[in-house]
Amino acid sequence: MTAKSEMLKLPNLPVWFQETPRRPALQRDSECDVAIVGAGYTGLWTAYYLLKAKPDLSVTIVEAEHVGFGASGRNGGWASAIFPISLHQVAKFSSHADALHLQAAMNDTVDEIGRVLAAEGVEADFAKQGLLSLARSDAQLSRVAGAVRDSAEFGLPEQWQALDARQAAEMVGAQGVKGGLYTPHCALIHPGKLVRGLARLVESLGATIHENTPATRIAPRYVTTPHGRLTAPIVLRATEAFTCQQDGQKRTVVPLYSLVMATEPLPVEVQKTLGLDHRRAFNDLRHLRVYAQMTADGRLVFGGRGAPYRLGSKMTGDLVDSIHAKLYDTMLEFFPDLKDVRISHRWGGALGVARDFCPSVGLDETTGMAWAGRYVGDGVATSNLAGRLLRNLILKRGEAINRLPIVNHRSPLWEREPLRWLGVNFGLTTAGIGDGEERLTGRPSRVAKVLEALTGAH
Repeated sequence: MTAKSEMLKLPNLPVWFQETPRRPALQRDSECDVAIVGAGYTGLWTAYYLLKAKPDLSVTIVEAEHVGFGASGRNGGWASAIFPISLHQVAKFSSHADALHLQAAMNDTVDEIGRVLAAEGVEADFAKQGLLSLARSDAQLSRVAGAVRDSAEFGLPEQWQALDARQAAEMVGAQGVKGGLYTPHCALIHPGKLVRGLARLVESLGATIHENTPATRIAPRYVTTPHGRLTAPIVLRATEAFTCQQDGQKRTVVPLYSLVMATEPLPVEVQKTLGLDHRRAFNDLRHLRVYAQMTADGRLVFGGRGAPYRLGSKMTGDLVDSIHAKLYDTMLEFFPDLKDVRISHRWGGALGVARDFCPSVGLDETTGMAWAGRYVGDGVATSNLAGRLLRNLILKRGEAINRLPIVNHRSPLWEREPLRWLGVNFGLTTAGIGDGEERLTGRPSRVAKVLEALTGAH
């Protein structure tokens, strides 16, 4: 039996998962100052910053499953300064100055996560060694030069650095490396350790977390659960992709799927031979995104997109064998020497995407309803920024970041079905076609360029 066929028999279980005793569910009506729905990064970071600023605040978090059940517990572990849409797109709906301010805030957020973890003694395998996007074709190499040039012309000459083939291959020993695009503004974390550590931290500060407590209704001033109503002047919806399953929210966000796998720990000599003896995030510059990291215990984690969107935003069956098989083949394209290495874990799940691909954070002061999310898979760092913004909005605390263009940003609604299904899957298919076009022609894809123009993504 091949390593790939063995992988396809594995259950949906992130390598980051650790079974822990469940916290008691909410069993009666209760009141607090801030009610948070969702015990992922957004909810936990918000609780942390609120309680550090105002220790006497009462904060209660309700979670349908367990801490980190959603994307916070199954992502690829990149805490990056990448924003899902281009800065040019941000400047179109806001301003050039606001776009620069946003990128500076994202850069600082990577460091902020490291500062908090160190100060609070939360061990989450944090390592800031940057992100390397490899160019493994002439078309991808042309995008390296374009990205560096565009960033410099926009006013960020040091955001990205172009690497030649030798420099890039010395960082990551993948096959066919022609160059690379490097930024220092990215760290790696262990998603499970981070989300569980944050949960313990906010509890130590006075927050209450109820697991196994689904929110059957989220409304101004209260959250209804199966066994009690949670009442609060501020209610935060921090449910990311699961938002689309709630009444009145079907078209605010769509769930797109990301699938991941992890190898067994690689011998040290193998890591050195393949240029994997580091904690640097890496991928290549294909259009249908992939992402990878080496964990602190020597595993290669490799993931990517491509799983189809399901009609009506249906969220069942998180594994797609055909996509996991393609990811495995892609991993071997990078590193053929791993063909006999066992895959110990595979997993997948949904991430949240707004119609304009732009994350948002906000508070409606008339209703007390707050929200944050729609991170398009770039939420590990952005959720920390969201937590600080929500603290400021809730406590009326003035800071420069309050003027960031994501604050109280309102995305348009997604189209009704079946137009939504057609459009989303057309986009996924087009990204894959763009990569195929580049393999055949050796030139940048015209199809992918049209898709980028339509979505504003990069």
